Amino acid sequence: MTVTLEEAAWIEEWANTYEEANPEDILREALRKVPRITFACSFGAEDMVLLDMLMSIDPSADVFYLDTNVLFPETYDLIERAVAKYGIPNLHQVLPRLTLEEQAEQYGDALWSRDPNLCCKIRKVEPLADFLAGYDGWITGIRREQAPTRRNAKVFEWDAKFNIVKVNPLVRWTEKDVWNYIVEHGVPYNPLHDHNYPSIGCLHCTRPVKPGEDPRSGRWAGFDKTECGLHADK
Repeated sequence: MTVTLEEAAWIEEWANTYEEANPEDILREALRKVPRITFACSFGAEDMVLLDMLMSIDPSADVFYLDTNVLFPETYDLIERAVAKYGIPNLHQVLPRLTLEEQAEQYGDALWSRDPNLCCKIRKVEPLADFLAGYDGWITGIRREQAPTRRNAKVFEWDAKFNIVKVNPLVRWTEKDVWNYIVEHGVPYNPLHDHNYPSIGCLHCTRPVKPGEDPRSGRWAGFDKTECGLHADK
């Protein structure tokens, strides 16, 4: 499937129209404009902000998370706290096709330490592609400030990788904006953020970030990789 010229024009118009809009208004328009839309919640700081906003706008909104089976214990605990606070009746746990045991049988133990791209493909990208096949659009918490690979992200854009509309309500926000919102609204967050983990992924592939390092340098340390493949090719 490819986007038509007419659809591309609409998406570009939405991107231009809502570039300066606040995230809540962007979320409202996304829910209104895109018939079947879902929110990809990693339960990181940005996504907790969006979850708080989204549940205030539409408590029945569709939300999902990718459970690789190797998330931090603190992340699993936050998921339970978020459900307790917001309800999230339409929350979907998206699992890989292979269990960790099946993956080890086919590719060997600790695949993430030898080929993180393949591990991410199996445990994140393929499950995401399967899940998004049933939707017209998805909402993410990416920000332009996070990494060079995200610098050109737009509020509304066509995601050619998954063939759906992608909505990024926080693209213009800074890290300070995110944490100001969390503090002001009492949003629950992962305690690892207080211990130099600005970006939290899987247990084996995430380390604390040292002062002066790029916020995503703690992901896949030792590899030429800063994205799992959900938002870029790497």
